[in-house]
This record gives sequence, structure tokens and C-alpha cells, in this order.
Amino acid sequence: MANERLYVVTYDIAEPKRWRRVFKTMKGYGHWLQLSVFQCRLTARRRAEMIGRLEKLIRLAEDHVLIIDLGPADRVDLHVESLGKGYEIPTRQAIIV
Repeated sequence: MANERLYVVTYDIAEPKRWRRVFKTMKGYGHWLQLSVFQCRLTARRRAEMIGRLEKLIRLAEDHVLIIDLGPADRVDLHVESLGKGYEIPTRQAIIV
């Protein structure tokens, strides 16, 4: 899709109930890589929507979310080195929220 950017979203949520809510929300925006780490292909609109939802879920004084912009999704030459369990590069698929 045009104008999508690739992001890595990672978070540290202090309370387990909030963590579960954030995890469920993030499943609607990207591919789960590891505990509290997602890879997301997002347009500017979807990114803003995701941030708005996360801001409603987290406590700014206790929780931390990092959104790392890797660049235009179709031009990122992603190289991942994995130690331990195998890693499969997420395939592009439609996500229904």
C-alpha cells in the first residue's frame, strides 16, 4: 500500500491488566514479534489512530511506549539476526480491526 511506513513498536507497561489491553490493541495494528514487540506497516492515518488508542490505555507516569520508524515500508531492506528460536519475516496481510 502506498505511503506505508515500517515501525517497530515496543512497550513496557507497569500493570498486567493494562499490558493485556495494550497487547490486544497492538494485535490490530501489526505482527507480534516477541513479548511487548510488534512490527507494523502503517499509513500516517493508521499510526495516528494507533497512538490515540494507546494514549487512552497507558498511564504516562508509569508506562513507556517506543515507536521506531524504520522508513518507507516498500523500500526498507530489513535485515534481522535471530539467536535462539527461529524467526520468520512477517508476511504482508490485511488486518481487520
